[in-house]
Amino acid sequence: MSALRTLVATASALALAGCSLAPRYVQPAAPVPPALPQGQAFPALAPGDGAIDAMGWQSFFTDPRLKDTIALALANNRDLRATIANVERTRALYRVQRAGQFPTIGASASASVTHNASSAAAAGSGTGAAFGAGTNESYGASASISSFELDLFGRRQNLTRSAFEAYLASDEGRKAAQIALVAEVANAWLTYAATGDALAVARETLASQEQSLRVNQRREGLGIGTGLDVAQAQTQVDTARAAVADYETDLAQAKNALDLLAGTTLGAELLPATLGAGDQVLASLPVGLDSSVLLRRPDVLQAEHQLRAANADIGVARAAFFPTISLTGLLGFASQSLSSLFSGDRFRWSASGSASQTLFDFGGNAANLAASKAARDAAVATYEGAIQTAFREVADALARRGTIDAKLAAQQSLADNATRAARISQSRFANGIASYLEPLDAQRTAYAARQALVSARLARASNMVTLYRTLGGGLRP
Repeated sequence: MSALRTLVATASALALAGCSLAPRYVQPAAPVPPALPQGQAFPALAPGDGAIDAMGWQSFFTDPRLKDTIALALANNRDLRATIANVERTRALYRVQRAGQFPTIGASASASVTHNASSAAAAGSGTGAAFGAGTNESYGASASISSFELDLFGRRQNLTRSAFEAYLASDEGRKAAQIALVAEVANAWLTYAATGDALAVARETLASQEQSLRVNQRREGLGIGTGLDVAQAQTQVDTARAAVADYETDLAQAKNALDLLAGTTLGAELLPATLGAGDQVLASLPVGLDSSVLLRRPDVLQAEHQLRAANADIGVARAAFFPTISLTGLLGFASQSLSSLFSGDRFRWSASGSASQTLFDFGGNAANLAASKAARDAAVATYEGAIQTAFREVADALARRGTIDAKLAAQQSLADNATRAARISQSRFANGIASYLEPLDAQRTAYAARQALVSARLARASNMVTLYRTLGGGLRP
């Protein structure tokens, strides 16, 4: 069996000793500024890398119900499950391609027994030949190497490299999908909370408008009010009823979106009662000035692995211009006695090789090489585009982060003063100082201001989630 080991080792060494015709990979320069944007709407950033991708989502999100909802989604979301299954499939395909670099070894065994009749019996049968009586036996055992391509020009090596990079790209795609899912669940959960707050404002407004309607109806009955006041109050009630119905629909649809993302029906214990001030996430993040952090985003790494795979495919296309050399081998033992089958004088072996070369293919190989180079150029553009997209997403999130606190403060002041003005206007109307048109307009302004405050709080919380996601956070628990 030492001869078999020698043959396999020799074939494997020849397979792995081939040269690679793929061009040397050079990482393209990032087509974005070295620093994240500063000044005007953007917040001041500290020098260096904030390393937000090292912050786990369990640390970033502070509400236990939101954490449990995210964990449930990571375990049950069907899209994420499909992505994980595709990663495993790509990994298996890489292992299949890698196995093709080595010989395939087969083994077989045979035995036969032949019984000959006596010479008299043979003559009586009319054969005219004499055979000695007895039984003849033969045994054999062999191992073979199937037709195996010697990878002298790196064709199989580059095919394996391309499959490996495709696997790594799919794994980075899984990471990107996980980060996106964490952000989607968080935003859907926060949206549900904000919708609940908006519904509460609408219901409070409806109750206030119904009370105002009753006051105007009594005033009309006493002769100090008018039918116009009653009609205007009724329109406000109807408007508030419609708003309540819309927000009830929005809340139900927000729950449906959460259930879909979580992959199961969420219990009431996981749903938020209110958005409040939006403190279910961290109030600030240690964002660094260095834009190189974007190169660690999974979607950017995915594009780079795809670029590396395309680079290896060029080596595969170049190898097609050179001869294909194949090797086969057979070794084994043959004997008429099972007891002496593996004795030294029974050993037999054979080996053969072949080479083939395309003489004229009407430009097929040249076209394949050109296509591989074009695919590599497209992969470069995709990689650079992924970096630019990441930079723009972070810049947009920072622009919102730099101004959202000022907007929230202004919106809070607007809501407080609009509510106060509505109370004063209602008092002026009740004391006969003003017409009903004054409190009517004040109530509309107050309602709009309160709803806008809810939206501003949601925008602030969602902006923090977006900033966390675009800087690569959300992968670690």
